Amino acid sequence: MKIALIGAGNVGQALAKAIVQRGEVVIFGVQEPVKYEVVAQDIGIPVMTVTQAVAQAEMVILAVPYAATASIARSIPDWQGKILVDATNPLASALTGLSVGTTDSGAETLARHANNARVVKAFNTTGAENMANSHYSSGQVFMPVCGDDVAARQQVIALATLLGFDAVDMGGLQVARYLEPFAMTWIHLAILQGYGRNFAFGLLRRG
Repeated sequence: MKIALIGAGNVGQALAKAIVQRGEVVIFGVQEPVKYEVVAQDIGIPVMTVTQAVAQAEMVILAVPYAATASIARSIPDWQGKILVDATNPLASALTGLSVGTTDSGAETLARHANNARVVKAFNTTGAENMANSHYSSGQVFMPVCGDDVAARQQVIALATLLGFDAVDMGGLQVARYLEPFAMTWIHLAILQGYGRNFAFGLLRRG
């Protein structure tokens, strides 16, 4: 499957490197491709405009600031059933909380803007360092995945599993209302509580 990563910042680069290392085909889609030519060359993938990348891909991962998601979604008149993975969080300024929540979520908002896309929430609950390298000697990193389309959800779970995560099927997209606040737990510990970025959450199962 060809995967388009929209956004080439820390999360986009980390996911691109990890996915390429597993033998998958990845392309960057950005607003100004010339700015990211060196980054793309270092990873060994092409970089192009968002529209071009979406047209070529079967799965699209949004790794951009949440504020950019609606305009990107609306820029594609018809997503033609492509899987659109929302790896963003609707962060309020100064990391004081979320700008969307309780009765809605960033992922559900994205789905309303992305005509005919199969939106799946994933890769939003941990940091870029864990995207680049999910290995911990003490166990696998928990990666919850939710989305209304079962087949799309299973494909994203398969990708997360390929990257070494303990990918867990959380059900429909409405569950993103829980996953986005859960992401704030990692952010709060990493940044505001001084844990740093090299830790992750795991899911313990009693045998």
